[in-house]
Amino acid sequence: MTMETEDLQATNELTEKVDFLRRNIQSMLIGQDDVIDQVLVALLCRGHVLLEGVPGLGKTLLVRALATCFDGQFRRIQFTPDLMPADMTGHSIYDMKEGRFHVRRGPVFTNLLLADEINRSPAKTQAALLEVMQEHQVTIEGTAYALAPPFMVLATQNPIEQEGTYPLPEAELDRFLMKVFIDYPAFEDETRLVRQVTGGELNMATLRERLSGTLAPEDVLELQRATERVTLDEQVLNYAVSLVQATRNAGSILKGAGPRASIGLVSAAKAWALMNGRDFVLPDDIKQVALPVMRHRILLAPESEIEGFTPDRVLQQLLQTVDAPRT
Repeated sequence: MTMETEDLQATNELTEKVDFLRRNIQSMLIGQDDVIDQVLVALLCRGHVLLEGVPGLGKTLLVRALATCFDGQFRRIQFTPDLMPADMTGHSIYDMKEGRFHVRRGPVFTNLLLADEINRSPAKTQAALLEVMQEHQVTIEGTAYALAPPFMVLATQNPIEQEGTYPLPEAELDRFLMKVFIDYPAFEDETRLVRQVTGGELNMATLRERLSGTLAPEDVLELQRATERVTLDEQVLNYAVSLVQATRNAGSILKGAGPRASIGLVSAAKAWALMNGRDFVLPDDIKQVALPVMRHRILLAPESEIEGFTPDRVLQQLLQTVDAPRT
């Protein structure tokens, strides 16, 4: 067997694992294929996802389905105005019998953390996730405790205009690899969903029974390592950086994206390439992930908002003005 044949076989095996995740989650979360793909991209490049949408669209089901597919641990934190940072990270308690402190670990010690309605809590509580998301560790009473990989935060937020919401701080927004919109399903998908739920075919209790097997957490780590090995041509790298830098020079944008956006754009494009059976990145891969990677990292100029522009619309215009490499 030649080296090229072995590489092709290894790539096919990785693609099959991704297809397994995609196929099984799609069977449970109906009509949200784009959302599923974007979440899988973030998982493959060790990123975190901010999901935005009104309640009742399956955000919790998505996270539980993903955790079940690779036999990972799943925890959910419901963010409320009175949630304290220690409620998430944990705290030390004094044992009177033993005469010493014990550390009680919080729900962040898991593989997949669903931070539900994150913008229902004030900034102090939101900021407690910063170290967890960036460093993959928690500090309790001066001691750092590492989180077991793979680790991923999927935070949900209601649209900002809803009552009782707080905008996320820019520093925390930047920690999310992607901001993903989850919208209402199409008529055919919603009809199929209603039929399956009311017929007892689709519910949380039978989640694992619907799966055609599971992957191990080590399989996810293997996919993450393979994503890092995807090759990137210098021209494609320059294209990604040029897109990000264009956000800093556009008159319709008050504050452009920083270097973390360039890193996220390349990482996400590598994951998208791997998901599509390639070990190299194309310019189209950059375009495919550009909106979810950058939409939460730019701040529109006031006049752009008055004219009804959205971050996605401005970014789509930039994609048309920055030339992509053709070779």
